Amino acid sequence: MSQSKGPLVLASASPRRLELLGQVGITPDLVDPADIDETPGRDETPRLLAARLAREKVAAVAARHPHAFVLGADTLVAVGRRILNKPATEAEARAMLALLSGRAHKVLTGVAAMAPGGRLSERLVETRVRFKRLSVQETDAFIAGGDWNDAAGGYKIHRMAGAFVTELSGSYTAVVGLPLYEAVSLLNGLGWRA
Repeated sequence: MSQSKGPLVLASASPRRLELLGQVGITPDLVDPADIDETPGRDETPRLLAARLAREKVAAVAARHPHAFVLGADTLVAVGRRILNKPATEAEARAMLALLSGRAHKVLTGVAAMAPGGRLSERLVETRVRFKRLSVQETDAFIAGGDWNDAAGGYKIHRMAGAFVTELSGSYTAVVGLPLYEAVSLLNGLGWRA
């Protein structure tokens, strides 16, 4: 397969995804977030939802940039079939932390890439994370620190919540928001090169 240096568009508004790409020397030519409906379908599992949202984000942005490579992702936190979205209030964040305290949960990250011409590659990365049992004081300090804001499941593993993790099986970068190995592999497989 011939390699091509085409423009790379990141279909995400997440500063964490941009930072992660930067860690491996990739700077997208453009950041163009997708604006799609993220409502789960009837009986749609968290795994299927994460994969579908990544695909739809990439497709929406690729339609605006047909001559570019487009990379996108979607990260969900799930306890069983229950999806923990980004909490809107401190009360929601507290409820999520109470649910995660002392137990394991899954972080599901769908990642998709599209080449000019519409060829799509995608992967779903599942990471198992276990939290320690949180005290009232730890929960209060965490909520006061604001790290729950704008985070799936109400936490950012690369910030204060990293001290709550007793076990992680899978991809750390996927929990942050973008599984780097899979993202780079998908782009390379489509013929993109840095």
